[in-house]
Amino acid sequence: MTQFDRRNISMVMDFYEMTMANGYFECGDTNQRVAFDVFYRRNPDGGGFAIFAGLEQIIDYVENMNFSADDVDYFRTQNLFGDAFLDYLRTFHFHGDIYSFPEGTIMYPNEPFMTIVADLIDAQLIETAILSQVNHQSLIATKARRIVRAAEGRVVSDFGARRAHNMDAATYGARAAFIGGVNGTATVSAGKMFDIPVNGTMAHSWVMFFGDEFEAFKKYAEIYPNSTTLLVDTYDVINSGIPNAIRVAREVLEPMGKRLRGIRIDSGDLAYLSKKIRRMLDDAGLNDCKIVVSNSLDEFTITSLLSQGAAIDSFGVGERLITAKSEPVFGAVYKIVAVGEGDHFTPRIKISENVEKITNPGLKDIYRVYNPDGQAVADLIALNGEDVDMSKPFRYVDPIKPWKNRSFVGCTAKNLRRLYVKDGRRVEQLPKLNEIKDYVRDQLEHEIWQEEQRFENPHRHYLDMTPDYYEMKMSLLYEARKQH
Repeated sequence: MTQFDRRNISMVMDFYEMTMANGYFECGDTNQRVAFDVFYRRNPDGGGFAIFAGLEQIIDYVENMNFSADDVDYFRTQNLFGDAFLDYLRTFHFHGDIYSFPEGTIMYPNEPFMTIVADLIDAQLIETAILSQVNHQSLIATKARRIVRAAEGRVVSDFGARRAHNMDAATYGARAAFIGGVNGTATVSAGKMFDIPVNGTMAHSWVMFFGDEFEAFKKYAEIYPNSTTLLVDTYDVINSGIPNAIRVAREVLEPMGKRLRGIRIDSGDLAYLSKKIRRMLDDAGLNDCKIVVSNSLDEFTITSLLSQGAAIDSFGVGERLITAKSEPVFGAVYKIVAVGEGDHFTPRIKISENVEKITNPGLKDIYRVYNPDGQAVADLIALNGEDVDMSKPFRYVDPIKPWKNRSFVGCTAKNLRRLYVKDGRRVEQLPKLNEIKDYVRDQLEHEIWQEEQRFENPHRHYLDMTPDYYEMKMSLLYEARKQH
């Protein structure tokens, strides 16, 4: 049995979740209902938005959560937990509810894109697993969208597996990158698990093994005549690689009725080389041969290359995508916002000297507000179940400038969250990965302002509140100030 056979991802948690769960159990609070919100405070890379990803893996996790006899024995060795609690873990299953944005939804800071309503222990034990999925996949999906936007319609492929932080990060990072808009991946596990198109040709070792570059290219073309893409920078791109690629196109592929599909360069001055290569290929009658580049690319280097007139058709993006190198932490948090008392939930608020860390309390609904042209003008926090009627001017509060009297006029509103898990089991069918990717693209093309999508100084998407919600939050702050 290997480490992979033994692994139970239910054990992916911070130890304090278990000590708190045991504490609640000892206090007799196993059936106390609570609500936790999942949100983040700042967009990565100073961008205007983020992309929500990872919901499918979260639902899979909570549906299958359990503790084996071996897991329970491990907890027993910590000498902290009573026998009754350890017996409770043997039959534990998550029985809570999960309300969430659909996966792929464009989201913004400080709005709860997911709320967990569950018994206290259930809600506490899933914290780390939820955050690890959301923080990783949302980060990579958001980074991928920036890179795809920079490529301006050119093909972008994920080449990042070997630079990922581990094998799971490579596989699920490829999934997130596909949601963000890349065309395919070089990661076979992701291709198989998620039906993502896979691509890849050769490494420098292929060329070096044969010793002679032309012979290496010839062998490859003979084996893969319908998809020949040659890596031309092993020795000398201009004086060796491209001449040998052209020779293979003429002497090997064309007699077979085939065309050279593409060439790839992985080093050097990509802008200069791509333009030089394009002229050489065109002069040889290979106008349809694509130029693929890789080598530490991201949205900034791609933007620079294209601004220099680089003749590039496709980008293979690796380490800076799969690790989100420019900002490798997403920062989603998991905060309690309400506690069940009888037949209702009493809101809870976290106070901080840092204003941005004061939470939005209570059960709530999140609406996206659209103007008559279908563009999203703001998001709106309302009390759970509050009537949001946009058929007439609807007054709202800007929490940054609450003294201003403002209203939405001629707008429509959509409640963004759905019930995905009820009593521990999914109650809504999840979309296919291609559908999630299309959903991201459609929002950015038709709903989200272009001003929010620019890299530099993007427009801030407004997060407003209904007057009733704002008044509830202010009353809690007032009460907290009197007590402390």
